[in-house]
Amino acid sequence: MGKPKRQLRLNLFIMNVGHHEAAWRYKGTEPERINDLKHYQRLAQTAEAAKFDSVFLADGLAINKHVKHGAFVGLEPFTLLSALAAVTERIGLIGTVSTTYNEPFHVARKFASLDHLSNGRAGWNIVTSGSIHEAQNFNRDTHPEHAKRYERAKEFLDVTTALWDSWQDDALIIDRESGVFADPQKVQPISHHGEHFQVRGPLNISRPPQGYPVLVQAGSSEDGKEFAAQYAEAIFTAQQTLPEAQLFYTDVKGRLLRYGRTPDQLLILPGICPIIGATESEAKEKEQEINELTVPEYGLNQLSNMLGVDLFTYPLDGPLPELPKLEDINGNKSRFQLVVDLAEREKLTIRQLLHRLAGGRGHRTFAGTATQIADQLEEWFLSSGADGFNVMPPYLPGGLDEFAGSVIPELQHRGLFRTEYEGDTLRGNLGLRRPNHPAVHTATTAAISQ
Repeated sequence: MGKPKRQLRLNLFIMNVGHHEAAWRYKGTEPERINDLKHYQRLAQTAEAAKFDSVFLADGLAINKHVKHGAFVGLEPFTLLSALAAVTERIGLIGTVSTTYNEPFHVARKFASLDHLSNGRAGWNIVTSGSIHEAQNFNRDTHPEHAKRYERAKEFLDVTTALWDSWQDDALIIDRESGVFADPQKVQPISHHGEHFQVRGPLNISRPPQGYPVLVQAGSSEDGKEFAAQYAEAIFTAQQTLPEAQLFYTDVKGRLLRYGRTPDQLLILPGICPIIGATESEAKEKEQEINELTVPEYGLNQLSNMLGVDLFTYPLDGPLPELPKLEDINGNKSRFQLVVDLAEREKLTIRQLLHRLAGGRGHRTFAGTATQIADQLEEWFLSSGADGFNVMPPYLPGGLDEFAGSVIPELQHRGLFRTEYEGDTLRGNLGLRRPNHPAVHTATTAAISQ
């Protein structure tokens, strides 16, 4: 097969000691190191040596009772990514930040700082948060309604990008002889007055090297897809089958035109949790072994929250009970629908469904050889199901080592993945343009006078 014009984009999704909910109990993992910087530095350096486009950190703003049996707690993304920037040179650094429980000025300043510290490798995974537990940590008794969260997110993005643009690229003069540090005509307030935010600006740090950090989004509901089409440059999504992925790909790419965008301006990256063996049977045995380490109570709590129904009163080896309608779900609507479709399509019992979700929480889990996994990625990539993948190792560091040592060389051999980085910034390596500073971005163009 000749070398395709397009190249796969591969992002490493780091989750403590692995994405499988029982990873902390699996052989070879070190759960006592979930707060150890050297653990994450080693993962980031392994990913960079393998030429991954970026590493990605998820984040949530609450935990609930599932902490008894789970290891999905973690370090704050800005702090950790800044530390990883110091020991890497080319790989992108993407962090998750909620638009529901933050302020635009804070977020704009922190991402500008990360982009400067990393020399242009920052990315923002934009989420609207999905649980009542998060609301209760931020002076609220209820979680804002789904559509309202996206309305706030849109205004949040408008304010944040305006703040990044409040400094022109060449605003810093730093002329020691004349005593001029910055050109006041090129540092402007944004004077934003909206429904959710009032922000004068400008930002108190110069424009990021990339213009904006790469804007990533992870929602796949109707609101999420429309938001991605308007703002996002990469979208992390979850599909279980190629036809579902193709439908999503066509749908989201088709929405770009109404915002004056072209299909190459948004990368679609489904999640894949690869369980790798020297043979297919070995991979299946690994999958069974780690699944047997799961604690049903943990999975039931996760699934109950996802589906909006208390599943603890139903038999594990029976089917799902009657579920709420999609429009009544105020959490992650797209994940709710994916799980419902998966259970119905494969006639899964609750226990079987728990095992299917244990590795990827709705993202696709595939157990096979390195060649079989490469075949799957190639098929989705060449069949308009994906521009690349959000790789989610089930256990770390072993799962990353296996993918980097066997799957990536196979993809490189097929001409599907780079052997060297193309650029120095995350935008450069992803093939994304740098946003130009707009002539007029805000309600005012008055320069800072003092």
